[in-house]
Amino acid sequence: MAARSGADSLRAGDGVAPDPLADDTVTMTFGRPQFLYALILVPLAFLFWLWAERRRRATLARLGNPALLEALSDAVNRRGRRWQTALWLAALTLLLLALARPQWGTEVQMVEQQGIEIMVALDVSQSMLAEDIKPNRLQRAKLEIADLMERLGGNEMGLVLFSGASFIQFPLTSDFATARTFLDSAGPGVISRPGTAIADAIETALHGFDWQRSSQKVILLMTDGEDHEGDPLEAARKAAEQGVILYAIGFGSPQGEPIPQYNRRGEIVGYKKDRQGNTVLSKLDEVTLQKIALATGGQYYRASASGRELDALSAELDAMQKASLESRFERRHIERFQGFVLAALVALVAGELIPDRKGKQQP
Repeated sequence: MAARSGADSLRAGDGVAPDPLADDTVTMTFGRPQFLYALILVPLAFLFWLWAERRRRATLARLGNPALLEALSDAVNRRGRRWQTALWLAALTLLLLALARPQWGTEVQMVEQQGIEIMVALDVSQSMLAEDIKPNRLQRAKLEIADLMERLGGNEMGLVLFSGASFIQFPLTSDFATARTFLDSAGPGVISRPGTAIADAIETALHGFDWQRSSQKVILLMTDGEDHEGDPLEAARKAAEQGVILYAIGFGSPQGEPIPQYNRRGEIVGYKKDRQGNTVLSKLDEVTLQKIALATGGQYYRASASGRELDALSAELDAMQKASLESRFERRHIERFQGFVLAALVALVAGELIPDRKGKQQP
């Protein structure tokens, strides 16, 4: 936007400064530019019409003298049909442009914020069965999620389960009584693929948000941080670009803990070993979790038996909720698709009013 002169910056005599949100931009943009690719249908439709015309003439040529047949069919309004085709193609073009949501000019609107949306990404890999925090890492995480539900008030929570893959266990909801049922069923057996894919979990959590709402969006990552695939830091940066804040709670200890193996009766029968027969120790990777959280402006907490990390997280969310419920002014592009739709309808009606035959009267 070009710089304004001093006269525009402060009107003489009244001392009123210009609106800082004012914008004279008239460049056309599109709300859904992907629909512009569909404009390829217009030349394809025109080529199909040309092919149909040539085929019609070839058929006439096979039947006899084309000029004689054209004369016998002189009642057909050829010029009118060409105009009809042109108007139909114009209508198609205008409708496709309308679908792309053309916008130019801007206006200032007051936007009401709508609380907080929280997508919890819960690690259900085998390493979360380690018992360096009681009853074990996974059960402790589930207890903290249930506790957080009690503190959320009118906000919404969704749950992503992940190990070597991820999926949404339940979408955003404020019906926490039902959500608790889905939470209770979370365990290592729900995902057959082993591993810990934190990056995939973050991406799945992003898909769980309602992007039509202007609420603050938060991801709560609950894991031991042992990532075996993907780039969780890059996934966190992508989340930050979309305005999402990520908090992480790490379960376990840096010293490591063996991973118990259970029989069908739920009894420990041994501990996980590597190919050399050595007992595997699952260690809390705090460095990775700290980097992930800080990349989005969030915080990292280590899980404790007292649950003090949940108190700190709740305080952060309470402050965030108070800020998010305040109204704010936002500059938005003005939608102009209505004119394109109207022009398309005019073109369609005009095409229908053209008679197919010479001398034919329209009703």
